Amino acid sequence: MDEAAKGLIKSFGNAFKGLWILFSTQRNAIIHLCFMGLAVILGVLLKISFTEWAIIVLSSGMVIAAESFNTALEKLSDTVHPERNEGIGSAKDIAAGSVLITAIAALVVGIIIFIPKLYLWISSI
Repeated sequence: MDEAAKGLIKSFGNAFKGLWILFSTQRNAIIHLCFMGLAVILGVLLKISFTEWAIIVLSSGMVIAAESFNTALEKLSDTVHPERNEGIGSAKDIAAGSVLITAIAALVVGIIIFIPKLYLWISSI
């Protein structure tokens, strides 16, 4: 195996290690993953369209990515400056706010896609 392929494999290994760290240490990441799973289950049950699937996947991916960036920033900040620091605290708060923004946006997407379909499904019972 050539060096480029080995480097690529190592790169993927590091990425999966990062995901393991994220989901094994961050309660909020697990919560976001559970909501993503709920969206997948609802999507299958309610037979959402290809476009709706794309929007759900992108929205969910953005939330998980934002949570990952937030966690990385927190870990880096705590390593570089373990003592309490106003600037680092603000940076961490802003990063947490970005997770909140993506989570709210994903929730709105879920409401737009699933509520009308759930209403029709319940009406048909």
